[in-house]
Amino acid sequence: MSKQIYESNFLLKNIIESINNLKGKDIISLDLRGIESSIFKYFIICTGNSNIHVNAIQKNITKNIANKLKEKPWHVEGEKTSDWVLIDYSDILVHIFQENIRQLYKLEELWGDAIITHHKIS
Repeated sequence: MSKQIYESNFLLKNIIESINNLKGKDIISLDLRGIESSIFKYFIICTGNSNIHVNAIQKNITKNIANKLKEKPWHVEGEKTSDWVLIDYSDILVHIFQENIRQLYKLEELWGDAIITHHKIS
């Protein structure tokens, strides 16, 4: 396994743990590595109960990744309204939705060729 793939997998695992720690719901990852047109390796999608919950999940992810992996996101978008927050870690794009916004956009359905993994809340 190459160092870059290992680092992406380690980042993926830590992001999912950060979501799980704050009880993010319906956590899935989409493996986009086999899709030629994708510029990301993974999408992670989850749901928060409210704008406060979405914001807390986002802050927990960025704090934990900074502390554990010394990585900062390239870009964070949607923090003001917190109905859909996007965190860009270059290889991994994290989407944190409120339920109604996730149902409206249905991102997981846009990538039919992706390998989808459902992550259980522990």
